[in-house]
Amino acid sequence: MTLRLHDTKAQALRDFVPIDPRNVTIYVCGPTVQSGPHIGHLRGALSFDILRRWLADRFGRVTFVRNVTDIDDKVLANATESEPWWALAYRMELAFTRAYAAIGILPPTYEPRATASIPQMLELIERLIDAGHAYAVDGSVYFDVRSWSAYGELTNQRPDAMESSPDTDAGKRAPQDFALWKAAKPEEPVSATWESPWGPGRPGWHIECSAMSRRYLGPEFDIHGGGLDLRFPHHENELAQSTAAGDPFARYWVHNGLVTVGDQKMSKSLGNFLLADDVLRAHDPLVVRYALAAAHYRSSLSISPSTFDEAEAALERIRTFMDRADRVLGAASWLTVAELPEAFAAAMDDDLGVPQALAVVHETMRAGNAALDAGDRDAAARASIAVGRMVGILGLNPQDPQWRTMDASAEASALDALVTTMIAQRAEARATKDWTAADRVRDAIAAAGIALEDTPDGTHWSLDDRSTKEQRI
Repeated sequence: MTLRLHDTKAQALRDFVPIDPRNVTIYVCGPTVQSGPHIGHLRGALSFDILRRWLADRFGRVTFVRNVTDIDDKVLANATESEPWWALAYRMELAFTRAYAAIGILPPTYEPRATASIPQMLELIERLIDAGHAYAVDGSVYFDVRSWSAYGELTNQRPDAMESSPDTDAGKRAPQDFALWKAAKPEEPVSATWESPWGPGRPGWHIECSAMSRRYLGPEFDIHGGGLDLRFPHHENELAQSTAAGDPFARYWVHNGLVTVGDQKMSKSLGNFLLADDVLRAHDPLVVRYALAAAHYRSSLSISPSTFDEAEAALERIRTFMDRADRVLGAASWLTVAELPEAFAAAMDDDLGVPQALAVVHETMRAGNAALDAGDRDAAARASIAVGRMVGILGLNPQDPQWRTMDASAEASALDALVTTMIAQRAEARATKDWTAADRVRDAIAAAGIALEDTPDGTHWSLDDRSTKEQRI
């Protein structure tokens, strides 16, 4: 099956055909680092992490660029005398990097900062002026929206119906014209100013991504990604200025849905955001990853306490099946050849249908457990390998070494010691035919939400979520 992605510009699903099938190229708008990440930032980054992983499985090589906007009005506004804008930006950049790494988001191939590409931005602005699509006024440079007839094609809007650009209005030919270069202001620090042919100043937000994507991926690349809230004005303006300068630019536009709290989009401006650090302190990072991945990437994701409970229960079932298969089948199971289930591949090829792909994971586990119960080692091994491949592609394999630090926590070690002691007490009571004592220990273990599995090589335990959470999954 051919991979299809929803292209925002076409407003339709399109077959994905890369420029070079040996190297898929992606540019994703990264964070503006005026403050730390919230859960919406993680959801957006995770959406493209899963897309990248699937493209790598399908095509092999993926060049993935995610920028850092380290110079911006918001960064300057949040700086203080004790923490200059560049120090604030770097501290917040590190916070984003930690949060991304915590939930297993792969580092980008390149992660350029806007301030490192000023010469490329100046060159692009000069090309636009020479082509008659930009003009200078009092040290600033604006893109002339009415000079470019295709303006509005990404979001299917007419310029007359668009909101005015928030950039300074002085000298602009039209309210929708947006800044490519912003003249230096007396109240802004000298360290946030660069020399240009039009006078000292700094770049506008939109020109940054056009210049960086061109620098690292060339004038044409496969996919431009970002959150749904970036379609206008950011991505609309990027598309206009790049194509007006003569670059083919992005072939596909992919946007992830937003995180909501109640009926509102979660955002810093609304003050209703969940900080990533708070969520990661309260929940296992693998649980956070599952919770954010389980909804389709283009849908809105409403966060509630049950969101993480459901993810935890689903992951426990995956972990329990994989551990059970390993115990019963041993290392010999890895000699089994198992194809990636066609239904999983079809779901992922259909606009990255992760919810349907996860349904295939759980259905394969049910078949694998049934095979283990029936003693069908071959079928169980095929199911085990298939599950491992699927959750590996999604970055949700609980046996992956990156998640072992969570399993080795002091709390987990203490629980294992207690349960192991109780299992030994139960075994001793059964050996002496003290059935009352054995039942008492068994009931105490079950009341704590722990399931026991008696096998020829001993008794194994796992957390049993079925009685309390099965109905919510």
